[in-house]
Parts: sequence; structure tokens; C-alpha cells
Amino acid sequence: MPPKDTGWKWATFILGCAVIVLSILVLRKERTPTPPLPKPESTEEQPVPVRRPPSLGEIAIIIDDFGYRDDAVSQGFLELKVPLTFAVIPGHRYSRSFAEAANRKGFEVIAHMPMETHGKVRGEEDYRLLTSMSATAIRQRLEKVIRELPFIAGMNNHQGSKATEDRRLMREVAAFLKAKGLFFIDSRTTAKSVVEDVMHQEGVPTGHRSVFLDNDADPDLVRHQVRELARLAQKYGFVIGIGHARPNTLLVLQEEIPRLEQEGYRFVYVSRGVG
Repeated sequence: MPPKDTGWKWATFILGCAVIVLSILVLRKERTPTPPLPKPESTEEQPVPVRRPPSLGEIAIIIDDFGYRDDAVSQGFLELKVPLTFAVIPGHRYSRSFAEAANRKGFEVIAHMPMETHGKVRGEEDYRLLTSMSATAIRQRLEKVIRELPFIAGMNNHQGSKATEDRRLMREVAAFLKAKGLFFIDSRTTAKSVVEDVMHQEGVPTGHRSVFLDNDADPDLVRHQVRELARLAQKYGFVIGIGHARPNTLLVLQEEIPRLEQEGYRFVYVSRGVG
């Protein structure tokens, strides 16, 4: 009889051990964390960064002498597809209508203000600023321009070799422009100009012409001047050139503007560089 009891005890002991081992395995399995499922890859198309070449320089071109005529040349300038600044002489048959058309097309418009020169000239007698004028007379003529061209952003001088050497006259002009929030660009028709000095003193944004594009109307010479303007833009970062509403100037700009843009130059309004 005793051997039977011993066998039974061993069987019970083995069964108990088996139960304990199974319990440990089950508990361990429950405590093992399930690894997270990998996130699905995004199916959205990621934007490709656009690489823009750095500008070789900014070129601001003022085209003077609009207002005399309404013809294919004037219309051709309005079809150019870059920012340009058009300087309109007040008091002529097409001054207001051209300025309005340019403004509608998004070009910058300034007044090409007639000013006294050392030589004798004719035209714009009702608008020309003279060194002999009183402060009141100067302001009256400037107000007349604003009434005719109310959306101008600024002003540059038409001729004016004598006027731009006169500090008193230019202070009156500066005071008027400051009150109106306008800038002044010195066309540099004399080496003795005091324009920028006076404008800075009076707190008026200002700048000056570096290159005349078409003193000679020959297309090859105009093209040479445009390239000189580009060279200065690359050297200084910003430069102002002045041309005129003439057929060959238009022709050269139609050819050279796309080339210069392709090379990396940027055309801007003259107001961008005044200070």
C-alpha cells in the first residue's frame, strides 16, 4: 500500500509544476507589447523647391518725353512686359491720356517737370520752373501738374540745368514733394546739380540718372548704352537709366530686355531704389 501513495504524490507534484509553468508562459505573453504598425508612406506629392538664380542687378529705366504724341512708338512702350517708369511732360495734348493709359497698365508714372536751363528753349511756358519765381509761383505751378497728373509717384527734371543748380528753388520743390509723399529723380543735366543734397536735407526720397541711353539715336549706340547700364547694375546692385520715347530706343529695348532678363538682371520701377 505505501508505494501507491508515493506514486500518487509524484503525479500530483508533476501536474502542479506543469500548471505553474503554463501560467508563467501565458502571463509573459500577455505582458509582451505588440510592436506598433509602421506608418503608411504619404501619397501626397511633395512640392519641389524652385531654384531662382540670384539677380545680377536691378535696372530701373525711365522713359522721358511722353505727352507730345499718341502713336505706334508710345503704344509700343505700353506693350513692354517689364516694370518701367514713364515720365510725362505736363501741358501737352496727350499728356493726361497717355499717363492714364500707362497707369491702367500698371506702369509707374512720374511728371517730367520742365525747368529752367542755361540755354534758351521754347515750350511748356505755363509749367516751367524758373529761378526768378517766388515760392508762391513755384508751388502754384507744381499744384497745376498734380491736378493734371494726379496719380504720379514722383518727378524728374526736364532740362533744368540752371534750375537744378539753384538751392532756393529746389528747396521749394522739395518741400512740396515731401508734403505730397513724392520722390525726385535728378536727370543730371548739369555737373553742378544740388538736387540730391537738397532732397536729402529735406527728407525727400531721391536718386539720380547714371546713364543716358539714347543721346545718339543710332541703334548700336543705344544698345551699347543699355549694356553699360547692365554692367553698372551688376557692379552696384541698382542703377537708373534714362531713355526717350523714340523709335530706335523702343526697338533696342524690345530686343535687349528679354536677353537681360535671361542673363539674370531684374527690371524694377525707379521708386524701388530711391532713398
